[in-house]
Amino acid sequence: MNRMQSNLLAQSNVSQWNEYREQEPDTEIDLRGADLRGADLRGADLRGADLRGANLFGADLRGADLR
Repeated sequence: MNRMQSNLLAQSNVSQWNEYREQEPDTEIDLRGADLRGADLRGADLRGADLRGANLFGADLRGADLR
């Protein structure tokens, strides 16, 4: 798991996360095993993210891009 990415996603707001994704479009997003319980991920750009084993219990994923 890329701790920097999981920390950024968990601690920033979605607009900051999406800005990071725009600036780094070719960066692989490794969120395997990330603890994202209860995170507000509404509208987050999670395209292509590896979420295997991530804890998304109670996370709000409405409008998130999970392609």
